[in-house]
Amino acid sequence: MRKLSTRCLGASLRSASCAAALVLALGLGAVPSAQAQQFSPFKQALAEGTARVDGVSTFYREHGFQPLWTGPEDAVRRTALLTAISRAAEHGLPVHRYDVDGLMRAFGEVETERDRGLLEAKVTETFLRFARDLSSGVLDPARLDSDIVRDLPRPDPHTLLTELAAAEPVSFMRNLAPQAPEYGRLFRAARELQASIEQGGWGPTVPVSTLRPGDTGANVVALRNRLIAMGYMPRTATASYSGAMQSAVQRFQINHGLDATGIADAATLRALNIAPEERLGAILVAMERERWLNIDRGDRHVWVNLADFSSRIVDYDEITFETVSIIGATDRRTPEFSEYMTYLEINPDWTLPRSILARSYWGSLSAGGAHHLQIIDAQGRVVPRSAVNFGRYTPRNFPFNVRQPPGPTNPLGTVKFMFPNPHAIYLHDTPATNLFNTAQLTHSSGCIRLNDPEEFAYELLSRQTDDPQGLFHRTRDSGQQTRVYLDDPVPTHLVYRTAFTDARGALNFRGDIYGRDARILRALRDAGVELPGNRS
Repeated sequence: MRKLSTRCLGASLRSASCAAALVLALGLGAVPSAQAQQFSPFKQALAEGTARVDGVSTFYREHGFQPLWTGPEDAVRRTALLTAISRAAEHGLPVHRYDVDGLMRAFGEVETERDRGLLEAKVTETFLRFARDLSSGVLDPARLDSDIVRDLPRPDPHTLLTELAAAEPVSFMRNLAPQAPEYGRLFRAARELQASIEQGGWGPTVPVSTLRPGDTGANVVALRNRLIAMGYMPRTATASYSGAMQSAVQRFQINHGLDATGIADAATLRALNIAPEERLGAILVAMERERWLNIDRGDRHVWVNLADFSSRIVDYDEITFETVSIIGATDRRTPEFSEYMTYLEINPDWTLPRSILARSYWGSLSAGGAHHLQIIDAQGRVVPRSAVNFGRYTPRNFPFNVRQPPGPTNPLGTVKFMFPNPHAIYLHDTPATNLFNTAQLTHSSGCIRLNDPEEFAYELLSRQTDDPQGLFHRTRDSGQQTRVYLDDPVPTHLVYRTAFTDARGALNFRGDIYGRDARILRALRDAGVELPGNRS
């Protein structure tokens, strides 16, 4: 069999058109006929090359070791793959993992049927690696942060190959990426921001001072230019802080979680001066997080964005209800995970976690105080204080639970929203409403406190009663601790997104309060993801 060659083999593949042209130029029509493909060296080499992965070897065995990539009839499929992996950087994937240039050289160096069998196995391995990364993430979050609890939706190799063999290749490759609308919006935002960076970015930063409507001068001009470059203002020659500039500043503030005063204060200018390269990194981290959560999130679901201090009820990608939320303090961080919300508990009691008992209540309780708390035995009975010798115990070995019954001072307020999980995390009301007025809402011991819990309950119950408010208030006013089960459990996702979009595609950014995204970004860089500032 003659050696295949092409004048493009030395080219660096950085575009879809280059990849497609090279594949067609490889001369794979010179590969032996269908009869020759049954020659044992090809089968033997392919069997050897795929033996390490059960699903892959099973697939080829079931299909009589027919090729997917290296036969003369496979041109469309291999072109689709090489085009897709040549664009991997657009998804924030580590392009070196797929070595498209090396694959192209390997096609050109095939001389024997054994060579072709080994190449078939190599291309399949590359495809599976690319499909895994694009559909479910480059990284394993459990190795980065124990508070990111995600069961990654890793694709099954046998299923992938079976579906690929029956599919239109270009559409199949395109659909490997998450199909959630948010992923598509982030993908487009990343491409636009990358293009802006390549054209020079957003220009000079704005000197940090306070600028107000009516101000003039060089700093106002710098602010104007920055807002124009970022897309918040149309081009204009105005040198004064006009009404249009005030509106642009307000839009920027809303998109960055700042008070929408329209005044460019120090916090606003610090956010405005963040480099586009840093913002691009946040978007690529968000895309990786989308891949980790590439599952059916539910037509109706609860979406708690910890970094945004928000809890939302979402119906078919539309926000039905939203409320401000308090999350765990930085030393008691709220974890990320997904579970089903199954019931509301109205007039809840509060069983103190051992960590909170030790940190905040043990001293008072053991000294005879904290009379609002009850001692509860294993059968759920209240134990008289006089029957307990506190001197014999510590919070760790205390053989009882400590409970605060329902009431106006109960830390859980009038309602909690339960999605049973091993972390003992839930959403709930709170009597400490003054904390919602603070700048950074990190005050809880891990659970999520809602600013509008009763309205949140009305919306959840609206699917199963014509009078959700009446149902809630009758139950609350009884004073009895009561569970109200949801007819249809609601998927509840606790996520952490410092970059996200709204339904119109507008980019939003928030602070990395727990430092999680900084770790993910470092790990992506270490994995070989190309970002501005780390290209070789």
